Amino acid sequence: MSAAVSRRITVVTAVHAPSAGFLPEAYKSLRAQELPAGWEWRWLIQEDGRTDEVRPHVPDDERVTFRQGRPGGPGTARTIALAHADGAYVKVLDADDQLTPGALARDLAALEADPSVGWATSRVLDLLPDGSTAGFPGDPDDGPIEPGAVLDFWAANGHRAQVHPATLFVRRDLLLALGGWMALPASEDTGLLLALNSVSRGWFSAEVGLLYRKWEGQATGQPSHVDPAERAARMAVVEARARALAGLRWHGPAAGA
Repeated sequence: MSAAVSRRITVVTAVHAPSAGFLPEAYKSLRAQELPAGWEWRWLIQEDGRTDEVRPHVPDDERVTFRQGRPGGPGTARTIALAHADGAYVKVLDADDQLTPGALARDLAALEADPSVGWATSRVLDLLPDGSTAGFPGDPDDGPIEPGAVLDFWAANGHRAQVHPATLFVRRDLLLALGGWMALPASEDTGLLLALNSVSRGWFSAEVGLLYRKWEGQATGQPSHVDPAERAARMAVVEARARALAGLRWHGPAAGA
């Protein structure tokens, strides 16, 4: 990896036609990010499908790349986008969400400061249709998250993690070692989060890093997302994978690498 590429953050976004109209707002939030000298971001937008409805909303910016592929869900779209992720770090940004000022720099600082930390998450506020925001109690303390902590909380609290996978910032090599996002119709991001927590330390920033849009068309609001039989199967395989990985440990990059 060249010196220039090693100081790059690849932002990965899966998008489908219903959410494409939110891309300009996501772009605005990304463009407002300030990074340390010598660092840069690149944005990979991957359509989950091949339509004519997404491209018109893609920003005209040399730092932005748009590709299409056969539909397979957001996890498939993000994972196929990794073929073109050449930076040291990968940041998730869903098409309908927005980063808050300083989010990328805080994530970067946490992982650059401690090679034993493989990934980072941050506090989230729901962005409601009227433009207001809402937060939730129960966030962990600002600082490191030890291996197994997210899985234990998730298993004890109705399959709800105390940190949000939509805020994920992760070392690219670790993400690839775990195979990217899980091959599930939903909860693929939670599955990845729990797998990461099984093999490595993480970090949580108590500062708000993401505005998570709540809207009528979002996938997590559809009836299929809460179908009891499918949900039970998703949760079972997510947990089984995480527990199978728990005996393994990822070792961070060597000093100076």
